[in-house]
Amino acid sequence: MSRRYLFTSESVTEGHPDKICDQISDAILDALLSQDPLSRVAAEVIVNTGLVLITGEITTKAQVNYIDLARKKIAEIGYIHGDNGFSAESCSVLVALDEQSPDIAQGVTTAQEQRTQLSDDELDQIGAGDQGIMFGYACNETPELMPMPISLAHRISRRLANVRKTEELPYLRPDGKTQVSVIYEDGKPVGIDTILISTQHTETIGDITEDSKIQQKIKNDLWEFVVLPVFSDLAIKPDENTRFLVNPTGKFVIGGPQGDSGLTGRKIIIDTYGGYSRHGGGAFSGKDPTKVDRSASYACRYVAKNIVAAGLADKCEVQVSYAIGVARPVSIFVETFGTAKIEEDKILQLIKHYFELRPAGIIQTLNLRNLPTEKGGRFYQNVAAYGHFGRNDLDLPWEKTDKVDILRKYL
Repeated sequence: MSRRYLFTSESVTEGHPDKICDQISDAILDALLSQDPLSRVAAEVIVNTGLVLITGEITTKAQVNYIDLARKKIAEIGYIHGDNGFSAESCSVLVALDEQSPDIAQGVTTAQEQRTQLSDDELDQIGAGDQGIMFGYACNETPELMPMPISLAHRISRRLANVRKTEELPYLRPDGKTQVSVIYEDGKPVGIDTILISTQHTETIGDITEDSKIQQKIKNDLWEFVVLPVFSDLAIKPDENTRFLVNPTGKFVIGGPQGDSGLTGRKIIIDTYGGYSRHGGGAFSGKDPTKVDRSASYACRYVAKNIVAAGLADKCEVQVSYAIGVARPVSIFVETFGTAKIEEDKILQLIKHYFELRPAGIIQTLNLRNLPTEKGGRFYQNVAAYGHFGRNDLDLPWEKTDKVDILRKYL
């Protein structure tokens, strides 16, 4: 018997308070790794009306002006208007940083770590920076092998920011959220049930001052300039039955840190798979690659994406777990939800044989430590908004499908 259901995922724009924090945290990480690739970074940021607090633990030889870096990132996001209650030039920026605990550092810091290429035995000597569980996921619902709901929500969020920055819709402000409910039949997406956009805007639009008329104009403009362009190249599109909701409360003038406080790492589901896959609970932003919360999640996505791209399964979820100071994963688990073309035990054997999952090996294989230097000082901050996975607009090492030819031999 066929089953019909809805699945919903959400995204936020780069001007959302939590995403401001993620981007500042990762801008700090980029700046530190660009000067000192061995930097130990756990940077946390809090924002509120007129305030930015940078805290956490950092051990580095790099010299960085954290206050200037935060102001530049805030201005880049678009908070440059004083009437927003939060702007790059006028906000207070406080810095309260400590060094990393030596009890944690002893598990991951070795003399070999300073070299770029390590032997197999040396990789076994560099342990995980903490215990924990991490997941990676891929499916064949979209070209980027991501679940369709989160893929569409991110597309709409990015387009929303684009029309603001290009001034196609100059009355928009940086804060915003999107949500897409996709119709599934027998596990496959077949339509769009609901599209929701909440976007910050100016008090008036030109000579329009009445709230109801302002909201109607915003709704019409978003459909024309945001929604239709997003779906123009997609087979599945909104139809006459699709609900389109915009600013359901009636207006959205007060937003950003003036409307709500923000904190690094509070949008982990948006950062990953929109709730479509399980999550280990660890955030990414502000953490250097020795933190397995980040690097192992990237590695699991790399594994899952290559398995799906090779045709070994239509859906694949990979879990790894670690103990602090221990290099090899405590466990590796693979789930294909009944879509595997070969035995799951065989897929697990292939993962263990062809993919590096030791923390130092992940860093070495995916080149996670030296990327900011090669990219002119920007890398991690580029994934701090609009998702860490499925980003075809960026050259991300964990999105490569370079194991496909090897894996296809086992079909």
